[in-house]
Amino acid sequence: MIPRSFIEQLTAQCDIEDIVRSYVPLKRAGRTAKALCPFHSEKTPSFVVYPENQSFYCFGCGKGGDVIRFVMEAEHLDYPEAIRFLAARAGMAVPEEEEDGTAARKMRIYEINREAARFFHKCLKSQAGQAGYRYLRGRGLSDQTITAFGLGFAPDSWDSLRDFLQKKGFKREEMLDAAVLARGRGGHCYDKFRNRVMFPIIDLRGNVIGFGGRVMDDSRPKYLNTDDTPVFKKSRNLFSLNFAKGEADGRLILAEGYMDVIAIYAAGFHNVVATLGTALTEEQARLMSKYAKEVVIAYDSDGPGQAATHRAINILSDAGLSARVLHMEGAKDPDEYIKKFGAKRFEILLGNAGDATTHELESAKKALDLKTPEGRIEYLKRAVNILADIRNPLSREVYAASVARDAGVSVESVNAQAAAVMKKKRRQEEAREWRDIETNREMARDRINPEKAQNIRAAMAEEGILAYMLRHPDECGRMLDAVSDTDFITTYDRKVLSAMRTLHGEQADITLTTLSTLLSPDEASGVARILARSSETPVTAEMAEDCIRTLAQERQRPDKKAVSAAAPEDIERYRQILKQKK
Repeated sequence: MIPRSFIEQLTAQCDIEDIVRSYVPLKRAGRTAKALCPFHSEKTPSFVVYPENQSFYCFGCGKGGDVIRFVMEAEHLDYPEAIRFLAARAGMAVPEEEEDGTAARKMRIYEINREAARFFHKCLKSQAGQAGYRYLRGRGLSDQTITAFGLGFAPDSWDSLRDFLQKKGFKREEMLDAAVLARGRGGHCYDKFRNRVMFPIIDLRGNVIGFGGRVMDDSRPKYLNTDDTPVFKKSRNLFSLNFAKGEADGRLILAEGYMDVIAIYAAGFHNVVATLGTALTEEQARLMSKYAKEVVIAYDSDGPGQAATHRAINILSDAGLSARVLHMEGAKDPDEYIKKFGAKRFEILLGNAGDATTHELESAKKALDLKTPEGRIEYLKRAVNILADIRNPLSREVYAASVARDAGVSVESVNAQAAAVMKKKRRQEEAREWRDIETNREMARDRINPEKAQNIRAAMAEEGILAYMLRHPDECGRMLDAVSDTDFITTYDRKVLSAMRTLHGEQADITLTTLSTLLSPDEASGVARILARSSETPVTAEMAEDCIRTLAQERQRPDKKAVSAAAPEDIERYRQILKQKK
């Protein structure tokens, strides 16, 4: 709905290398730039930015596209929202456009959530919400803190919110879409949240995107969160990040629940966030990495809390974040600690938070008697596995010395054991990668072009033609005359060719950005993949002509029998890609 001319002007103003660098550190590698992918966890960079054609592609997860697609993935926005985001960054005004169905749907959900939050907050201050208000005050929250977080109460009623929103002009289907209503077996709609203290979840732009509710009786579940909606995904958001982002100063505190966050915030530490009823996810860790370099984990000191801490340490590390762990003596969680010992003592505790490796090594000692040979042997087994995950050799050396002292052995023997474990893990990782290549999984599971696996020769020729046209726009007219859409065997490549023909007929430039206006995000990723592979092996005019002849031969095969997906030349190509990656 936004004019294509404006989109082209916008992408010309937004250099992809500059945009990507604001999210992840980029390292120049010739004409390209590489980084650890911001969209999936990896230890070796497979995310590549191509400044020459303003595109990116990750050889690990398969995501690719132009600068708009990158912002869509990084900020979890749809296409028009990503354009508005970039336009605001570039200081450009988006032309007035008709609102599409998706944008209108999201806007209605935002409006419903805002009105629901107001309803819950007003109810908390009324007679119907006294149970919730007494609970919050009993937990030590002031009226100022209650107002700051917009806390509320859902009355013990099946239809009070539904009736309130209906009077505001919202339809039941819209309320179901926002997940503030639930549908019963008989089709009857009722309020999803009842007799619960309500915690509004607010995004970075100030929109209420969902709710968490704590029940006031023994009902289950104790905490209930909004189901995923078009504006809310539990795995992609963090409670109180709207406050914490401006206070992070390089460090965030990661708490376990809503009340812990609010207690820490009320004590004067505003750089605190929590997950939303789920264990920490890779997406949430990458989100935190935008605002901090270090995360202090302030989970409960009980068994489940410590297990969650161990898991979080690994996820934060994969996202490039340094993790420290809060050790609370005399309290099970931050809320209780602050109530018992005060904000000043909590500040000292934060300053003394131990690094993640020390925490892991201390945990490895638990329930072991290091005075016995059996205890020391078991500790060494656990410790060398921890040391093997430390990438920095100097850091590993320091911790190895500590392990050696505790176990009563030489540093050399600890380092030798750690090196053996590292070598074993490296072999396992390499074996997995080679297995993926040798069994041809990447091709067989090509979601974008599933027909490629059974039409390798034709698909490679089609990609060669498309790559040549993308890199030589002045040749597009001649190439489009030389091949018709029906000459292409695979449906996906045929669709891309058709989109190119449409753009050429409209006298528009044929680029990744203009093609993205006619393709889905996944289909645009496929075009980015073609561009990325053609950067490694540029397609010449002679090669393009050969691709046209290859397609003609494929069409003339009488049996059209599927060729092997494990074509030797393609296996060798993947071998070379993996070799370069290593």
